[in-house]
Amino acid sequence: MYKRLSAVMFPLTALLLIGALVWGYQENQEKNAILIKAENQYQRAFHDLSHHVERLHGELGNTLAVNSASNGMHRKGLVNVWRMTSEAQNEINQLPLTLLPFSKTEEFLSKISNFSYKAGIRDFTKKPLTDGELSNLKALYKSSGEISKDLQDVQNKVIGSRLRWMDVETALATENKAEDNSIIDGFKSVDKRVEGYPELDWGPSVASIYDKRSVKMLGGTPVSVEDIKRKAIKFANAGSSAKVDVKENGKNTKWPSYTATVSGSNNNQIISMDFTKNGGLLISYYDNREIGPAKVSLEEAVVKAEQFLNKKGYPHMTAVNADRYDNIGNLTFVTNQNDVLIYPEKMTIRIGLDTGTAVGFEASEYVNEHKDNRKIPKPKLTLAEAKKFLNSDFKENYHRMAWIKNDDSVEVLTYEFGGEVNGTQYRIYLNADDGIEESVEEIRASSGVDQK
Repeated sequence: MYKRLSAVMFPLTALLLIGALVWGYQENQEKNAILIKAENQYQRAFHDLSHHVERLHGELGNTLAVNSASNGMHRKGLVNVWRMTSEAQNEINQLPLTLLPFSKTEEFLSKISNFSYKAGIRDFTKKPLTDGELSNLKALYKSSGEISKDLQDVQNKVIGSRLRWMDVETALATENKAEDNSIIDGFKSVDKRVEGYPELDWGPSVASIYDKRSVKMLGGTPVSVEDIKRKAIKFANAGSSAKVDVKENGKNTKWPSYTATVSGSNNNQIISMDFTKNGGLLISYYDNREIGPAKVSLEEAVVKAEQFLNKKGYPHMTAVNADRYDNIGNLTFVTNQNDVLIYPEKMTIRIGLDTGTAVGFEASEYVNEHKDNRKIPKPKLTLAEAKKFLNSDFKENYHRMAWIKNDDSVEVLTYEFGGEVNGTQYRIYLNADDGIEESVEEIRASSGVDQK
């Protein structure tokens, strides 16, 4: 009996053992293949990064080498700088640097990219490189050379010592002897060097991208919790019996604010509002009531929103965009000053299409950008003269004056034209002084309020 059982079990056990060994071997091979592939990708990204930073340094040198009046070469050089910087940023994103402090270098490359792009796309015959921008290029040429040398030093260590990026990833994840890793040390050294560079004057178009708004920029004195309670009850029209809870946010930060929660006597309907601490300005409003089936059209919602804004102390607002999401109308309004639309002063109103009442309000841009009685110059071009700068195939639906921020973050007066070309609706903003296209926007089909 035992011999018979052994005769059956022994081959079966041997077969299972061989199968397990084969499976384990295959799993190990697949794991190694994945690790090798990841390592190869990391190595390729790193060597490409070193190459493109070196190319970036070279392109900056080429741009500076030509005559200061050589607009064509300046444009070509800046476009190449932007392209090389974008490539370098892409390669950094492919490396396992999430846990490594390399943010200063990434931000530095981002600023170079934005600076070169903004400068490269403009008309150099009208706005050539300024002395300040040429000075920036010289500083960037020197800095990029230093960064390139540091990366090449790391590259030489990687090649000479056959260092692996998988070890970097493991060291960063486990914090195990990370300080002894040559790659990590090299990247930390680069980031520390970049941190020590003096801040350049990138100009308003680039600076605005990295500008961190602060409530300290706003006027007004800090308000108390009791002030916020009164403001919240008044705006929500909740009555004296309403319950108001106020919470202070961001204490001792650059953006302190209050959140007020207003509930009625039955506690069924809750309204939440955010206010700035300085001046007690309303930033947002949210009514969490349940919204029923739509009975109000989008056009009627615009009228309801205008009435709401007038009642709440925001007169002279004009709707410039309207979209519908389920049973909610999402409407964008801007200030209208003497028939000029002030686009930086923008706010969004959400209207419940069941009753036409406001269920949401967002005004952070309005709060930050609002100015009383902006000084708006008269246009140098007449309407007829401005129209000559439009595409001959453009079919105009409406026109109006608009005050916008252009790509350089400079506020300019424009003629806004809404119309159709190539079967698509557009808004085109032409500079009211010289007819240059400051901005072109596609109008989505639901944004019918603009098509006057």
